[in-house]
Amino acid sequence: MKTWTDFDLAAIEPEEGAPLPERLIAGNPVFRTWNIEEAEGGIYAGVWEATPGKWCIVYDEWEYFHILSGHSVVTEEGGEPVHLRPGDRMILRPGFKGSWEVIETTRKDYVIRL
Repeated sequence: MKTWTDFDLAAIEPEEGAPLPERLIAGNPVFRTWNIEEAEGGIYAGVWEATPGKWCIVYDEWEYFHILSGHSVVTEEGGEPVHLRPGDRMILRPGFKGSWEVIETTRKDYVIRL
């Protein structure tokens, strides 16, 4: 049994989605998610991509991510905007509330723990 996994997106059919209508602020963003790993304990890893738009985000989970391409702006309620570009990393913790705005189609890899 193999005890490692690579991020071969060509071997995975992405799931498509969008923000919930009640969370949409601007635009018509479309999401594509390549779920690569689902491990015991509610841990997920994969790649996510979104086209331009802006929506409200509310985190019940813990997430680490690394921006692979594009430009996005994450803003916590009452906080300053954080511009994210390739190479940037961030951790969002449970209880985070704010907005995610995609300026230029953005792709990130992620690890989520529920």
